[in-house]
Amino acid sequence: MPAIDLIAPTAAECYRALVAKDATYEGRFIAAVKTTGIFCRPTCPARKPKPQNVEFFATPKEALLRGYRPCKVCTPLAARDATPPFIQELLELLARQPTVKITDADLRQRGLEPATVRRWFRRQHGITFQAYQRLNRINLAFKKLQSGETVTATAFDSGYESLSGFQDSFKAVFGVAPTRGRQQQVINLTRLETPLGTMLACATEQGICLLEFTDRRMLETELRDLARRLGATIVQSDNPHFAQLRQELAEYFAGRRQAFSVPLHMPGTAFQQAVWQELGRIAYGTTRSYGQQALAVGRPTAVRAVAAANGLNRLAILVPCHRVIGADGQLTGYAGGLWRKKWLLELEQGGQNSAPA
Repeated sequence: MPAIDLIAPTAAECYRALVAKDATYEGRFIAAVKTTGIFCRPTCPARKPKPQNVEFFATPKEALLRGYRPCKVCTPLAARDATPPFIQELLELLARQPTVKITDADLRQRGLEPATVRRWFRRQHGITFQAYQRLNRINLAFKKLQSGETVTATAFDSGYESLSGFQDSFKAVFGVAPTRGRQQQVINLTRLETPLGTMLACATEQGICLLEFTDRRMLETELRDLARRLGATIVQSDNPHFAQLRQELAEYFAGRRQAFSVPLHMPGTAFQQAVWQELGRIAYGTTRSYGQQALAVGRPTAVRAVAAANGLNRLAILVPCHRVIGADGQLTGYAGGLWRKKWLLELEQGGQNSAPA
């Protein structure tokens, strides 16, 4: 499911936002100061550099690869996906009244700028606020059908003005008519921000079934395979496991959590599941070679098969395949990028990447 990207701002626009400490540009650029070797958020309170002394990057990764260090004042590597109070109020309203339709005019009456709200939802969920509301309503309808309500009652109880409009919307999302909705399963999807970049998370009733960086190669293929395995449709919508996931990831990146307790759902072959379970037994702050991992699963001669199963792990960080390294101690084979693997290991081993509490 492709993300909806914002148009990249120009250097001049970035500099104006940096001087103004414009929070609406959070997540759209990183400012790197040539004279200090430090990179910052758009809202950094530190004194602003001269235009000729600053360059701009789309992500912290680009700044790190160019040799810049994160600012200790604005902590640009700290997770920035905390929900602002004004967004939280909107989400709570939609939770209480899922059929309500909040227009741009309604937002302005609340003293909110629609573009600001739209930008936050695009960054967090990859869709606009209006699209989020539509998916929220269709998700409500799906649950009503699953509980046994009729198609007609579901359509009008979910805020649709016509039965045909509901049927078209339902089929567009789930690929089947509402009459077949009771047999359809759903995988919920959301986006979240981490110090290492944006991630996609998927969850079922059983638990988190995918956590990957959005720039992972073959991510769309991985999503399609997951949907096929579970016989489900992936829909950008909420799931009770997401709140726990966000909390535990924030604690992990802050250096306050060494093990995760959020439920996991890991469909795969018996061999793959054995490999993934063994990954979870690698202690925080330690590493294993692929040979040691093969030995641990009772297949000492199947090093390549074990490495392949590691590569098929859909749960980055939660199932710590980043703790498996080459026999010579070199970092190899991480789908999220070796720079992330290095960062995660340094975090766990007490390196300088640990975000402040």
